[in-house]
Amino acid sequence: MSTATTDDLGEVLVQRLRQETTLPSWLDGTIVLRVTGGGSWTLRIQGGRPALAWGEVDDPDTTVTATVGTLRDVAAGERSGVDAFLDGDLRVRGNLALSLRMSGMWDPPGRDPQLSVAGDVTANGLSTFYLEAGSGPPVVLLHGLGATNASLLPTFRALCAEHRVVAPDLPGFGDSDKPLRPLHAAFYTRWLEDLLDTLSIERAHLVGNSMGGRVAIEMGLRQADRVGRLVLLSPSPAFLRGRDHVRLVRLLRPELAAVAAWMPRRLVVRTLRSLFAAPDRLSDDWYAAAADEFLRVYRTVRGRLAFFSAARQIYLEEPHDKPGGFWDRLPDLAPPSLFLWGAEDWLVPASFAGHVEEALPSVKSVVLDDCGHVPQYEHPDKTHELVRGFLEASD
Repeated sequence: MSTATTDDLGEVLVQRLRQETTLPSWLDGTIVLRVTGGGSWTLRIQGGRPALAWGEVDDPDTTVTATVGTLRDVAAGERSGVDAFLDGDLRVRGNLALSLRMSGMWDPPGRDPQLSVAGDVTANGLSTFYLEAGSGPPVVLLHGLGATNASLLPTFRALCAEHRVVAPDLPGFGDSDKPLRPLHAAFYTRWLEDLLDTLSIERAHLVGNSMGGRVAIEMGLRQADRVGRLVLLSPSPAFLRGRDHVRLVRLLRPELAAVAAWMPRRLVVRTLRSLFAAPDRLSDDWYAAAADEFLRVYRTVRGRLAFFSAARQIYLEEPHDKPGGFWDRLPDLAPPSLFLWGAEDWLVPASFAGHVEEALPSVKSVVLDDCGHVPQYEHPDKTHELVRGFLEASD
């Protein structure tokens, strides 16, 4: 058990402030580090430069709460902030991306490569926020609609021991730019190709959840030579049913989302919980952090526009017959692929597994019992056992 004190934490923070940070020069924010049982520090960031003060301010952008030992270990670079968050030893409220930036804002000598770093690069003309950890064969993680790279943190942790893992916020979401344009799979493929170039990655495995799975499929169809293997966690396909409102949705422009639309917090939490077969498998702290991050982005005009633009493209995608129909193209998917489905997933039902297997007879497709739409959080051990085994296979 750690015997660290608040003075120890303060000493580590002061030492780290003397080091050069990797924060972007445009970043402003306030982070409160709250010690369980009493005491707190405030980290103010202005123009990418941090300053420390004892105590806490009202209405910080982010509040990070943990024991003094956990906070000290994370600040010293001796423990991954991602690990502490996933293990339930560290709670985050407010701007989750800011806490992820803080976790990797210093690069101490001899840093463990499995500790995450955060950065921003320009890909396809768009500023893209990403996390990176590990070394080895590259893997890129692609999140779903309305989510951020935090939705794939369990996979990020599970793979970084043997891989160089990159987890970006897709354009339109999180801390990445939000372009005013249709956000469809072809656009994301162009962005992803440039992201790989920018990060000097010639070829990568792709792991995508929901909409991110659809982007990974498109990359496999258009740029197979840049893709090693595909892992598709409840990927969103072109829907075969429920298309009665296609004409109406085509008429409803995403620009309508520019009008402020109130989103009750309880509705966000209820929707998040509905994505799991057994919602109580996750703590209330996780739902609170996820709801904060969604609402932070959604309450901005560009965040709403991006959300509805991407959702509209998912719904309107042609399944068959017309040029570019998803199910007509799917048999051309060349990279080896693993599809994982949740038996209790209402958003992307596991019945799609049969359609995928018909289009791709040699594909590996697994339906996880007692699982909803987010297998990497609901059944992390089983999910990542399958993912690691598939990525390491040589067939």
